[in-house]
Amino acid sequence: MNIEIDNIIFSLQKAGGISVVWQQHLKRLLNDAEFNCRIIEYEGATANFFRQQLAINNQLIDSYSNDLLALKRFLNLKSQNKEKHLFHSSYYRTQKGKNVINITTVHDFTYEYYRKGMSKTIHSWQKNAAITNAQGIICISESTKRDLQLFLPSIKPENIRVIYNGVDEVYQQLKQEQVLTITQPFEDFSYALYVGDRKSLYKNFDMAVATCKLANMRLLIIGGGPLSENEQYNLNSKLGKDNYKELLHVSEADLNCFYNKAYCLLYPSFYEGFGMPIVEAQKAGCPVIATNASSIPEVIGNHYFAVTDPNAQKLADKIKELSFNNSVRNETIEQGLLKAQQFNWQNSYNQTIEFYKEVYNK
Repeated sequence: MNIEIDNIIFSLQKAGGISVVWQQHLKRLLNDAEFNCRIIEYEGATANFFRQQLAINNQLIDSYSNDLLALKRFLNLKSQNKEKHLFHSSYYRTQKGKNVINITTVHDFTYEYYRKGMSKTIHSWQKNAAITNAQGIICISESTKRDLQLFLPSIKPENIRVIYNGVDEVYQQLKQEQVLTITQPFEDFSYALYVGDRKSLYKNFDMAVATCKLANMRLLIIGGGPLSENEQYNLNSKLGKDNYKELLHVSEADLNCFYNKAYCLLYPSFYEGFGMPIVEAQKAGCPVIATNASSIPEVIGNHYFAVTDPNAQKLADKIKELSFNNSVRNETIEQGLLKAQQFNWQNSYNQTIEFYKEVYNK
C-alpha cells in the first residue's frame, strides 16, 4: 500500500504532545514492509526534539522550503501521485486528487471551547475542512469523538475510529533506586506533582496551588514554560518560596522518577483530548487526583479520585484520603497500573493500520 505522510507538525512545534504521537506512529510505519512511504517535510523540521529521534532515509523525503510556512500550514496539498494512495497529515491538512484517500487525526476541541477571535476562527476552519474532506477520521478518545459529533453532526459515524494514544515504556515502577540527573528538590512522597501546561485557564493551575495550601502539601511543577511573575507571586503568597519548585526540560527518565517519588499527581483540568500525564503517572505507580471531565474518566484507574464539580477543598480532602495509613492508596495504585496497561504505542499503531486498510479497501 502506498502512503504519503505529512510531517508539518515537526515544523510547527519544537516539542509537544502531537509531536510525540506522530513520532511514535511514524517510527513504526517506516519499519513496516507493508507500506511504501513518501514523506512531506519542511526545512527546519529536524529542530523538533521528537523528529530528531527518527532516522528517516533522505530518499523518502520530499523537502520543501519553510518560507511563508505561516501561510502554507493552512493550505491543502495537490497530489502528484498517479497511483491510489493514502494521505495522512500530522496536523489537519488534506490532499486533493482523484487517487488519494485522506486520513485525519483529531486530538481535541480546545480551540472551539476555550479560544476566541481570529485564532479560533482560522483553526476551526482548517480542522473542519480536514475532517469534512477525510474518508477516515481518527479520534484519540471517546470524548473527542463526542465533541466532533457535536460540532460536526454531518460526519458519518462509520468514518470515525477511536484509537487511544500510548505511553512510553520508560514510565514504570522503579524496582531499585535510580539516580536522577537533576537534584531531587523535596523528600520522597512529600510533594504533589503538576505536569504540563499552566497558561490555559481550563487547566486550573491556580486550583492546584490552592489545593496544596489547604492540604499543607509541597508542589513540584514540571514543564509548561518558566513561571510568570504573577505565578511566582501567587505561589509565594499561598505556599511560601520553600514549598514549591519549578523544573524545566526534564527528561522522561527523570520524570518517571518524580512520578515514582510523588505523593500524587494533581490534574485538575476541565478538558483533555486524552490526558497523557494521568496515564504516565499511573504507569509509574503514582496515585492521581483529577477531575471527572472530558476524557479523564476514560483513562483514570480509580474513578473515586476523579472529582465532579471540583474545587480546592474537595481536592485537598482527596489528598488526605491517600494517606499511607490506609489501604486506599495501594488500591488506587493497583487500579492505575491496571488501567495504564490498556495504553501502549504498539496497540495504537496496530489499530491505526487496521483502520488504514479498512478505509483503503472501501
